[in-house]
Amino acid sequence: MSSYFGKEIHVTIFGQSHAECVGVTIDGLPAGEAVDEEALRVFMERRAPGRGAETTARREADRVEILCGVNEGVTCGAPLAAVIRNGDTRSKDYDKLRDLPRPGHADLTAQIKYGGFQDVRGGGHFSGRLTAPLCIAGGICAQILSRRGVEIGAHILSIAGIEDARFDPMGESKEVLGRVKSAQFPTLDGEAGMRMRDAILKAKREGDSVGGVVECIVTGMPAGVGSPIFGGLESRLAAALFAIPAVKGVEFGSGFGAALMRGSEHNDEIAAEDGKIVTRTNNAGGILGGISDGMPVIFRVAFKPTASILKKQKTVSLSRMEQEELQITGRHDPCVVTRAVPVVEAAAAVVALDALLERNADKL
Repeated sequence: MSSYFGKEIHVTIFGQSHAECVGVTIDGLPAGEAVDEEALRVFMERRAPGRGAETTARREADRVEILCGVNEGVTCGAPLAAVIRNGDTRSKDYDKLRDLPRPGHADLTAQIKYGGFQDVRGGGHFSGRLTAPLCIAGGICAQILSRRGVEIGAHILSIAGIEDARFDPMGESKEVLGRVKSAQFPTLDGEAGMRMRDAILKAKREGDSVGGVVECIVTGMPAGVGSPIFGGLESRLAAALFAIPAVKGVEFGSGFGAALMRGSEHNDEIAAEDGKIVTRTNNAGGILGGISDGMPVIFRVAFKPTASILKKQKTVSLSRMEQEELQITGRHDPCVVTRAVPVVEAAAAVVALDALLERNADKL
């Protein structure tokens, strides 16, 4: 399995949903960087399950155990390894799924690729549970970035067609980003958030699920970070974001809306302000030619509805090759978007720090 990522820093994610633990190793972090474990705990809590009626009833403490790579509170140059112990598991809920693949899940493709040896409990290595170690890596990277003036924040842009206000593509303050991060339901418009929550609970009562969109902004990213073609900042961000389960689309700046614009509308005119090159608009989303232009990097991530629903669905018995009816049991999020907000931030933080370190290496 290709569960590693990065060029200057190498992030490897391991574990399964119902295994002893899930975890991450991070190789290449600069030595001497402080790791605030309390700030990391707060970051992890934003993703943790069982925090409200609109999330899964599975409860996990998500307590991070840093095993190595940190000495007296700072990175020491050795690879950092950390784990989270799995506790609240119900593996019996998944007994029949080796023969009856769930629609919308990776059960069928995993069976084809791994020949029945894959761990089906809770989705195994394909589970959203694996976003917890990604958040460990991203939470640590975000701390390092913040000390360099780079801030990352995200919010729920939409759920079930209900839309929040958008981030200002020209930039958002650290205070605004902090306010969203501390909100129990991370939207800019509290009323929109309440309507989204109602839509989630309605779908839950009906045994169904809903999807949505997360918007993320990276401020303070200097110009000149990234590379053309395959090493582009957009390419690397998209690769990390598509590693998040349930992600089905990513757009930068004006995104697909650019297809409806004329060049005279879409082009970001260039200006000089206080001795600095800026653009008057930010339709490019802060990236041109795969390289940051100094404006905020802004993008949106589309999440499909949770595949695990209580409604009866058609599938096939792989042993008998006959049509079967399947009703999924277990504990599942009726919408993954609410818990995905810090996961998107984490993926962005890993890529941003990796790209910044690469730029610095190129200048040596």
